[in-house]
Amino acid sequence: MIGTDVSEKGLETTFVSWLVGQNGYEEGTNADYDRGLALDTTRLLRFLESTQGAALARLGADKPGREQRQLLERVSREVAKRGVVDVLRNGVKERAEALTLFWQTPSAGNAQAAALHAQNLFSVTRQLRYSEVDEGLALDLCLFINGLPVATLELKNRLTKQCAEDAVRQYRHDRDPRERLFAFKRCLVHVAVDDRNVRFCTRLAGEASVFLPFDKGNGRGGAGNPVNPEGLGTDYLWKDILTKETLGLIVERYAQVTGSGKQERLIFPRYHQLDAVRRLLADVRVHGVGRRYLIQHSAGSGKSNSIAWLAHQLIELQGADGRPLLNSVFVVTDRRNLDRQLRGTIRQFLQEQSTLGWAEHSGDLRRFIEEGKRLIVTTVEKFPHVVGTLNSVAKDKRFAVIIDEAHSSQSGQYAATMNQTLAGGICKGEDAEDMIDRLMAKRRFAGNTSYFAFTATPKNKTLEAFGEAYAEDGVRRFRPFHVYTMRQAIEEGFILDVLAHYTTVESYYRLRKTVADDPEFDGSHAQKLLRSFVEGNKHAIAIKAGIMVDHFLEKTVRKIGGEARAMVVTMNITRCVETWRAIKRCLEERGSPHQALIAFTGEYHDKETGEKVTSAGLNGFPDTQIPARFKESPYRILVVADMFQTGFDEPLLHTMYVDKRLSDVKAVQTLSRLNRCHPKKKDTCVMDFANDAGDIQQAFERYYKTTLLVGETNPNKLNDLADALERTQVYEMEDVRRFVRRFLEEAPREELDPMLDACVERYRALTEDEQVKFKGGAKTFVRLYDFLGAILPYLNKDWEVLAIFLRLLIGKLPSPKGEDLTEGLLQAVDLESYRTAVLEERALELADKDAEIDPIPVGGGGHVHEPELDPLSAIIASFNEHFGNIQWKDQDYVIGQIKHLPERVAKDTAYQNAIRNNDRQNALVESKRALSDVITQMVGDNMELYKQFFENPDFQRWLAEMVFTLTYRSPVQAS
Repeated sequence: MIGTDVSEKGLETTFVSWLVGQNGYEEGTNADYDRGLALDTTRLLRFLESTQGAALARLGADKPGREQRQLLERVSREVAKRGVVDVLRNGVKERAEALTLFWQTPSAGNAQAAALHAQNLFSVTRQLRYSEVDEGLALDLCLFINGLPVATLELKNRLTKQCAEDAVRQYRHDRDPRERLFAFKRCLVHVAVDDRNVRFCTRLAGEASVFLPFDKGNGRGGAGNPVNPEGLGTDYLWKDILTKETLGLIVERYAQVTGSGKQERLIFPRYHQLDAVRRLLADVRVHGVGRRYLIQHSAGSGKSNSIAWLAHQLIELQGADGRPLLNSVFVVTDRRNLDRQLRGTIRQFLQEQSTLGWAEHSGDLRRFIEEGKRLIVTTVEKFPHVVGTLNSVAKDKRFAVIIDEAHSSQSGQYAATMNQTLAGGICKGEDAEDMIDRLMAKRRFAGNTSYFAFTATPKNKTLEAFGEAYAEDGVRRFRPFHVYTMRQAIEEGFILDVLAHYTTVESYYRLRKTVADDPEFDGSHAQKLLRSFVEGNKHAIAIKAGIMVDHFLEKTVRKIGGEARAMVVTMNITRCVETWRAIKRCLEERGSPHQALIAFTGEYHDKETGEKVTSAGLNGFPDTQIPARFKESPYRILVVADMFQTGFDEPLLHTMYVDKRLSDVKAVQTLSRLNRCHPKKKDTCVMDFANDAGDIQQAFERYYKTTLLVGETNPNKLNDLADALERTQVYEMEDVRRFVRRFLEEAPREELDPMLDACVERYRALTEDEQVKFKGGAKTFVRLYDFLGAILPYLNKDWEVLAIFLRLLIGKLPSPKGEDLTEGLLQAVDLESYRTAVLEERALELADKDAEIDPIPVGGGGHVHEPELDPLSAIIASFNEHFGNIQWKDQDYVIGQIKHLPERVAKDTAYQNAIRNNDRQNALVESKRALSDVITQMVGDNMELYKQFFENPDFQRWLAEMVFTLTYRSPVQAS
């Protein structure tokens, strides 16, 4: 047939032709390959002869014979024992000779090393006859470096109805790992590729071989590859990844072996990891030190490896003069396992003892810098306590700071403290004005430091502080430097979709009065208090515990090969202990062999025994042992209160029972404890007793794809806040300046405290509402200045002075004490009935779009809640009207759905914009449209409500008016 060769052979030819014709590869033959040694002996000997001929001659291996065969066998045995990566990096010793088997990338200006590096031989052999057993077996492609095999490839072609998955099956079924070439560590990587997708594996094990995606991402936040207008969709594999330059770099700087025995793993970087680190390093080379980078990488992205690879290569970066570009690299983390991982990674590339330091104390930090430690790891908690030691040693040095989970570590006073440290210390002998100037300068991100912030869930502060600024439609926006989305991680199978099996449990209950009279209470606060009272009632806890245990025993316990675990998330320590005890009773009553663990910080005062207990005391072992014990029988359920909701990676965790209000980042972080993969884990389950499914859905949508910040924080808000605070006449700015000057001159407390106390007395003279506004405004000013002080190119001296003063004054200000108009409420009511309805399990579908978020809010403080006093009977009637009609199940469900409608409608973007534009009529139209959209989305959950809305005009009009009245100009929208 005449025309383009669209066969598998044609793809093979395209692949090889580019490597040989464009990248300097040699094409090998089967005659060059020794199947018994799994080496291209022709090129191995030629490489040694051209670069180390004298050593070869001394060994007598410079010509065919026994000595040459012994050397080849020695190299083959070393590859089998140590792995090809270690042999290429560290060479082979044969008798008195140390032979280099790969010349690594030279430093700038080293001509001799560059000449040797250029003599490395990269080759590719087509249809390699690899088998010692069956000479007819052939591999599509094998790549060699200096005769040592580093990559095997099986190619497939979709035009002939075969794909990369067929290549994966071929590796699993037809490529025997007992063959010398396919033994573990003999090759760096095994690749299955077609014209659309790439998969890779580092350990062939028959059917158990694990192949991971090596795709770029489809360009829309999902898995796969984008359309390539200039070639095949996977040509980046041979035009970039497997070029001499990149493959050599992977051997030198990325490939690594971790663990030992059955836990030994050979790590090859995933595409996004390699891409992110290379882009970051390239940007630093071009722009030098001093820029900030935000890397939004989802859970399951392998951030620990990415950070380790970035850290050790930053250490080795050199300037044009050949000297190190950076003096030290700091890694700020709250994960101890990252420290262990860094040590393991560094050990394979550098001399660890002279390079890496774990700084827990100020003395450690000072000593490490003075000793020339290049990589210093510290924790989020410890860093603010040790930074002062840098003042005397950090001058005229250049640094990089890598932040793990930046949203938790890089904000406010913490960031300001770290930046001040890295910029250099305050000199003695300066007057107060000079010191204020220096303090302002140090607030800014240090010009001698590059910042690399990794997070899966960037907040607005994180985006504004580290994101890449750009303009669109006249608005200044911020975006991450590099993105690997949650959507792509899920689609590629690196994490599980925790919203795929989500069940809401609705509660219905009725209260009754226990007093004869009808006292008045604050209505709005009373509803929240009653809800907490009901959900914390032992009867309600027992019912919920029964639902959890029955679900666990019926649905969860057999998951993950019978090893599945569950977590119960509670709102506080009291609820945690009572829920744990209720679950224990349920397990015992049902004769289950499984047991529950408990985890909380601090102490719990047990009202039944009068004793103070801890989770360690209740479990019978220290809290530090909980992660390990949770893996063991008989422990299968973990009940927590503000513990293990972040950073807890347990693949056996399958089900989560949520009995706590969650929002935004907390919701994502908490539920994401379930997403870790396990070979036998096919799904997860969430049963939620406390949250609206729409709220959880919206929280995840912010981080499902790329998160963008629209707009920036207006620094004039600082002026507005300062003016509002001064108008209260709690202080005069001249007094503030005098106070701060004396404070910086280290005046005694006896002189300073009276100045603050005088302000406190003037504060006490304010009305309660004025006190709330002043204290809230003062806190907002300090928080906002701490943030803006790091990113603004200019600062106002009065802002710095006022921030110093307010930070000291706030601690002395008493909290306003309003009258508690709910006092006695809980003594006047009792629970008459309580029941739950477990709604149908469903998948929460996330919107396929980037999320846009607003800058940080900068309101001027709080306000005093104006109580609306309602009779107790009216409060109970209203409460029962919403939650208590237990005689009609469908009506209860409809009421529960209607209750959440205003909140869901209020989140509609078009409706929010109409409200901001002060157009009531347009807002009403948008409200009705948004309501119609929400009702339509609910059709699968509530057909009765859907039919009433669209078939009953009176009902539709009433519901639309009610929703609009509750949402238009609401405090949430107004802000």
